[in-house]
Amino acid sequence: MISFVDLAAQQQRIRSDIDARIAKVLDHGQYIMGPEVAELEAELASYAKAKHVISCSSGTDALILALIAFGLRPGQGVIVPSFTFAASAEAIAVLGAIPVFAEIDGRSFNLDADRLDSALSAAHAQQIDIVGIMAVGLFGQPANITALSDYAQAHNLWMLDDAAQSFGGRWQNRPSGSLADITATSFFPAKPLGCYGDGGAVFTDDDEMAERARSARIHGQGSDKYENIQIGMTARLDTVQAAILLAKMAIFDEELQLRNKVADRYEQLLSEHVTTPFIAADAYSSWAQYVIILPEASNRADIQTRLSADGIPSAIYYPRPMHTQPPYKRYPVSEGGLAITEYMADHVLALPMHPYLDETVQRNVADGLISALG
Repeated sequence: MISFVDLAAQQQRIRSDIDARIAKVLDHGQYIMGPEVAELEAELASYAKAKHVISCSSGTDALILALIAFGLRPGQGVIVPSFTFAASAEAIAVLGAIPVFAEIDGRSFNLDADRLDSALSAAHAQQIDIVGIMAVGLFGQPANITALSDYAQAHNLWMLDDAAQSFGGRWQNRPSGSLADITATSFFPAKPLGCYGDGGAVFTDDDEMAERARSARIHGQGSDKYENIQIGMTARLDTVQAAILLAKMAIFDEELQLRNKVADRYEQLLSEHVTTPFIAADAYSSWAQYVIILPEASNRADIQTRLSADGIPSAIYYPRPMHTQPPYKRYPVSEGGLAITEYMADHVLALPMHPYLDETVQRNVADGLISALG
C-alpha cells in the first residue's frame, strides 16, 4: 500500500535526534513551557524573518490567538474563503464574530482579490462591520498577499494569513510568517512541518499584538499567572512537541525541495490528463497537498474506488465548502454566490504527497490515475 503521507520514512532519518531531544526533556522535567519551547520560537522567528513567534497548542488556537491580538469583537466581520478547512471560519465564529465567505481564484484555490468587493457588499447589506481579511495559503501556496494587502489597506482592514498549510512557502521570496500583519500556522503531524501531536504558532512584527497573543495563550495572564488582564485560554505548546519540531527543522528546507521535485514529476506525468496545480510566478509552495482538478465528466467516486483497488490512496480537500455546512449556512456569502468554490469541491482530488515519494512509486500513482480516468 502506498503511503499518502509517509511520516515513518522521515522519522527513520531523524529518530536518533528525536530520541535524544525527548530524553533531554524527560531529564529536566519541564513539560510545559520548557526551554525547548523558547528555543523553537527563536528558530521559527529566524526562519520566517518575524520579530515575534508565539507557539501554541494547535493551528486552530493559533488563529484564535491571532484574532484576539487584533482585538476582534463579537458582531464584527472577517472575510474568509469558503473553500478551506473548518478551522479558518470556526476561529472567527467562536469569538462571536462573523465569517463572510468570499470567492477563490479558479487556479490557485486561494482568495481572489478581484472578487472581494462582492463579499464586502454582502456584509454591508447586512450592516456588518468588516474589520479584516483572513487569507488561506491552501495546499502550500501562499495567497496573493500583494493584491490582498493592497485591498486591505485601501479599505482600512487588517490581514491575517492562515498558513496552516503554507508555512515554508514564500511569496515574492518573502517567507510565510512575515507576509501579513499576523500569521498563524499549524504543526499537525501531516503538515510540511509537523509534530507528533497538535501544535501551532503565531507570527507578527507588532509588539502590542504579540503581547496580547502571549497573554491570551495562558489565560490572559499579566505579570504572572495569577494576574489576569484579559479573557484568554490555555493554548501552550508541550515541551516534547517543541523538541520534536526542533529535530524536524534541521531537515525542513531539504524536505521542501524534495516536495517540489515530487510536484514537478507529477506535472510531467499528469498535465495532459488532468488540470494540475497552478503555482504563481511570485510563489514558492510547501506542497502540503497535491490537488488536481478532474475533467468535467469524471466520476470522482468511481476513480477513487479504482485507485484504492490498486493500492493508491487519495483524498478530497474539500468535499463541502464551509458556507454549505449546517453551522455556517447562516453567515453571509459574496453577492452572486460562490460558483468556483462549489465547482472545485465537486472536482478536486488529492494524490499522495510527501518528500519521500520516489519516482517509481509516483509513476505507479500516475499510471493508476490515468487508467482510472479511462
